[in-house]
Amino acid sequence: MLSTQAGFGKILDAHAREETELSRRILTTSPDVTVSTNLGAWVNRRGLFAREAVADTFRDEKIPSAQKWSFSPEGQHIELGIAEMNLFLLLGAAGLSHSLFGERLIPIGTVYDPFIARGLDALNYACYQDARFIIAGTPSGVTLAPEGGAHQSIGAQLIGMSQDGLVSFEPAFLDELSIIMDWSLDYLQRDGEGDPDERTWLRDETGGSVYLRLSTRPLEQVRVWKRDDAAFRQGVIDGGYWLRQPGPNCEVVIAYQGVIAPEAIKAAARIGEGRRDIGVLAVTSADRLNSGWTAARRARARGQHNAKSQIERLMEGVPPHCQLITVTDGHPATLAWIGGVKGHAVTPLGVEHFGQTGTIRDLYRHFQIDADAIVSAASHLSPGRIL
Repeated sequence: MLSTQAGFGKILDAHAREETELSRRILTTSPDVTVSTNLGAWVNRRGLFAREAVADTFRDEKIPSAQKWSFSPEGQHIELGIAEMNLFLLLGAAGLSHSLFGERLIPIGTVYDPFIARGLDALNYACYQDARFIIAGTPSGVTLAPEGGAHQSIGAQLIGMSQDGLVSFEPAFLDELSIIMDWSLDYLQRDGEGDPDERTWLRDETGGSVYLRLSTRPLEQVRVWKRDDAAFRQGVIDGGYWLRQPGPNCEVVIAYQGVIAPEAIKAAARIGEGRRDIGVLAVTSADRLNSGWTAARRARARGQHNAKSQIERLMEGVPPHCQLITVTDGHPATLAWIGGVKGHAVTPLGVEHFGQTGTIRDLYRHFQIDADAIVSAASHLSPGRIL
């Protein structure tokens, strides 16, 4: 049982343990949420940056603490106050170090997901200048149930999809996150010509920045079968793959993104008792699926008639009469567009309002993104027995 936020921290801790060229160039930063976004282990090993050495007051005063807050010019974490605009200004500046000073840094920032909106102007101009960085928005969504609307994000997924120069991902499981992190560390160092990849029609060789939408909700990883084949890894990066391949008589496909995965899987099992060949589409990046679809359509309009995107390949075997149910802990528009790829009827489930406080179960039920809501959505589609 582990959350994607905790997995993110473990991946950075693994880099902190190694003395490699990559680990020496990673620079982390956070606006007052370093420990609560799982950067603590990285900071303990790599220290905080300051132009002059500053002793750890807790250690000097013999106050027990799990954190080692010593500052030095060798430190690799910059601690900010509650200032999200400063976060993106710093990520933008550090993300241009290779072009300004000839030495590349790997800037990685963390912020509570709803507060990405506080720094949008600086984020936009950082991307406009082609700065290279990774930003992890975590925790996210109404899954941060007890803290109410102040800390719950709704539209952040749409920001990730619409921001030029920024690729957004929202993995559910840690094997997905590991693959995405490896790819991201390479992606932000690319500086190619930008010819489209004819598999996805995305211009990945140009490189760019990456936004990871993560969660504090622990998911059981053991039940997810070991997946290490090339097709799975490529699907994760391209934006989606079939967690459960739909059969030829498929009546319902459930498409989910992010931490809502257990609800989608549970609902598929229940719906499958009354309907045939249920499909479950795991979306790791609505951004890349949508961008690839748009790019492929433009390529076909220019005469490249064989252009086909990842989402078109995924949906081409789904029968025309099949009903599509999309679900995510975020705005329903994030995935609702998938119905337009092949003209399938779609029921989009998501979150459009904030302000509720409670347990995850309570809030999922309230916003109708739990397994019961997915089953109910299927029961109002074409005739069939739903259990």
